[in-house]
Amino acid sequence: MDKFDRPREIIEFCLKPLGLDAAGDSYKEAYRRLEHVIKTYQLMIIKEKMPVVVDFSKMKTITINESAHGDD
Repeated sequence: MDKFDRPREIIEFCLKPLGLDAAGDSYKEAYRRLEHVIKTYQLMIIKEKMPVVVDFSKMKTITINESAHGDD
């Protein structure tokens, strides 16, 4: 299992399977949203002094079809 500590590492790992153009608007918006979530959780974890480990290798793959659910 790879260990990711920085939001950038986590986000790039999560977005890689989507094959988005890193310079595209979709990638930038997904990156912005994920960065907000990760940094929020990191602040909460520090405040509560509760370390958290997520093993991405055990997560099931999902297919995201945002247009089927409405674009936000």
